[in-house]
Amino acid sequence: MTTFSEPPQAVVNLTSTVLSNLEDQHDWSHLEISNARSGRPLISGLPPRRLYTHPDDQIAALEHEHKTGERIFQDPETEWVLAVHLAEKWTLADFASVFDSIEHTGPRAKRIILATVHNDSTIVYYLMHEGMVKPRQN
Repeated sequence: MTTFSEPPQAVVNLTSTVLSNLEDQHDWSHLEISNARSGRPLISGLPPRRLYTHPDDQIAALEHEHKTGERIFQDPETEWVLAVHLAEKWTLADFASVFDSIEHTGPRAKRIILATVHNDSTIVYYLMHEGMVKPRQN
């Protein structure tokens, strides 16, 4: 059995900063920090609304709205968030390790929200999918 050491205090602080931002500024709920098998803590939580709709689902929703005039409500999904600092150097292997550490069930592709923290405490969020993903319709 492999055991992982505790992450460095700077990573713990970074993760805590992002968790607070998600909770206080973006109204996420059910937030938890887990020490993933990759050795890097991940935040899991529920955003107030769905962050991403698969292009096939988006087309079906637009067709339904066009026919009925009603929008389809899509429940939010639990998301995984990886906190990183802008100065960190990440490789594809590092990101692959994070994706490999996520327990995955269900039909959707694995994805994480990459929370990039800048020196001025600004946090920018990016969707990151594992593998190729069909582009969304505009």
